[in-house]
Amino acid sequence: MPETQRQPVPRNDGGELDTATAFLTFARECVIKKSDGLGEEELRRVLVGSGTTLLGLVHHLTFAERVWFGHYVAGGPNPGDADMTVPDGLTAAEVLAAYREAIRESDAAIRAAGDPDKPMAVPIDGKFHTLRWVLAHMTSETARHAGHADILREQIDGVTGR
Repeated sequence: MPETQRQPVPRNDGGELDTATAFLTFARECVIKKSDGLGEEELRRVLVGSGTTLLGLVHHLTFAERVWFGHYVAGGPNPGDADMTVPDGLTAAEVLAAYREAIRESDAAIRAAGDPDKPMAVPIDGKFHTLRWVLAHMTSETARHAGHADILREQIDGVTGR
């Protein structure tokens, strides 16, 4: 089956922060792309036993962006944790817009930190990890969920690719 959503892997290699943010951006874009052309029902369709949906993945990642970059890196308020259940009152457009806004806020926090060696503003279990650690964590978290989204999208309409 041809990959209809294929996108090349970043070739950025202009330094540690440039490379790290390029791969995080790539993973984020892969998640967002999985919603392209789908309606409200398709984005909320449950296809696996865990109840995970495409929209639920986006909702979860929105909170992850805000927790890790907004709270731990930038020192802002902790928005709490979100499971993958999208509240009934939120439309798919609102969930996707919130994710895009969280990404913009995260990117601003990354730029403000500026240095992969910069310690987080808020410790985890008493340890101030670095921006490097948060970037690695969020890239792996986002890429993992992008893989989930790949499978869900293929089940919905056969669209494949990263």
